[in-house]
Amino acid sequence: MLLRTLDALLIGLGMLFSIWLYGIAPNADYLLLITLAILIFLFVAEARGLYQSWRVKSVLEECGHLATVWMVVVVCLLALGFMAKASAEFSRLVIIFWLPLTFGAMCLMRYVLRKALRHARTQGCNTRTVAFAGIDSATKKMAAHIARMPWLGLKVIGGFDDRMPNRLDLDGLSLEGDMDKLLDRARDGQIDIVYVTLPMHAEGRIIQVIESLADTTASVYLVPDPFVFSLYKARWATLGGMPVISTFESPFYGTESWVKRIEDVLLGSLILLLISPVLLVVAAGVKLSSPGPAIFRQRRYGLKGEVVEVWKFRSMTVCDDGAQVVQAKKNDARVTPFGAFLRRTSLDELPQFINVLQGTMSIVGPRPHAVAHNEEYRKQIHGYMLRHKVKPGITGLAQVNGWRGETDTLNKMEKRVEHDLEYIQNWSLRLDIKIILKTILVGFRGKNVY
Repeated sequence: MLLRTLDALLIGLGMLFSIWLYGIAPNADYLLLITLAILIFLFVAEARGLYQSWRVKSVLEECGHLATVWMVVVVCLLALGFMAKASAEFSRLVIIFWLPLTFGAMCLMRYVLRKALRHARTQGCNTRTVAFAGIDSATKKMAAHIARMPWLGLKVIGGFDDRMPNRLDLDGLSLEGDMDKLLDRARDGQIDIVYVTLPMHAEGRIIQVIESLADTTASVYLVPDPFVFSLYKARWATLGGMPVISTFESPFYGTESWVKRIEDVLLGSLILLLISPVLLVVAAGVKLSSPGPAIFRQRRYGLKGEVVEVWKFRSMTVCDDGAQVVQAKKNDARVTPFGAFLRRTSLDELPQFINVLQGTMSIVGPRPHAVAHNEEYRKQIHGYMLRHKVKPGITGLAQVNGWRGETDTLNKMEKRVEHDLEYIQNWSLRLDIKIILKTILVGFRGKNVY
């Protein structure tokens, strides 16, 4: 409730300060805008889980979540202003100043609150006691994680297990007794949180322990077997009120898909406007340097494995797009002199910003491969087709980390896929901006670009 109240106050005070700064008197229009902004923000924030416990997450993660919510609010306000034809009633300078000011103030407020809580927790205040029901590799990982971050305010009492100590690999974790001892201490109020880390094949014992803990005031969490942590984008979800584990899923559902599309349209339009003179010069250079079309279209797999046409400036004397596509090699005779320059500088990829506006590609995402290469590598690399849970991109995490160009060994393609899946698992607007800036500042790196 404190965060909700402070967020609402900062939205309102931010607007009032902005209009005061520009010498505008508060009126009904601005008060209505403040009210709408607060209501939309609180609604979206609740829907996106902004006010859940962030005790075990970083302030950057929380601010990234906040950025998504605030962007949705901005889009909603712009849409309402457009439909009501009321945008002319507001000063553009005030709005442009208010939006980043409010977001920055909300981030700063969270940082200050976390600093205060961290200090209090390291002094022993606002702490919670933690115990583990069952001892295995997951138990030790979680205990070590908690020990590394005392500011979480979690104090580990130890583990409880029915097995004899000589059958357990404690690795520094204290064995406090068996499950009966755990229940006794939980009933006495000595334990606030219990993580049940018994193996999933011990279903009967897990149910028994959880039902017994229902007679206590402890918060109980069931930790799946460690194999779940290695699954791609594994997370909990519900279906008709029943819990399920999502193992393979796109990060772009609901609000995230809109955020990604808005990012693509706004940045794609801006970049196309800026590079339009370059596009004309390069197109003329391709036509004058060798016979053939300026634009080369090749079939590639897009979102959900559907075939899309990707645009590129032609850099070869051939336009391969059949059952077999031979990758460019060093000193490849098919590459034109001007085409070699385009490929080294990645200028041949610029027409793909048109694909972005069409909606078949994104600015950031896994690089699309020719259909023939997809069919070849999907049989050799585990999880290869998971790249197509998202739209292909002009640039990506693999490319800015040097995994670009010819993949003459399976290991090179495996490394590329590894980075693509890492991007999908950890997507955020912040990561996209980081990849775009890295691409602009240092370009694509790769020793095998021919």
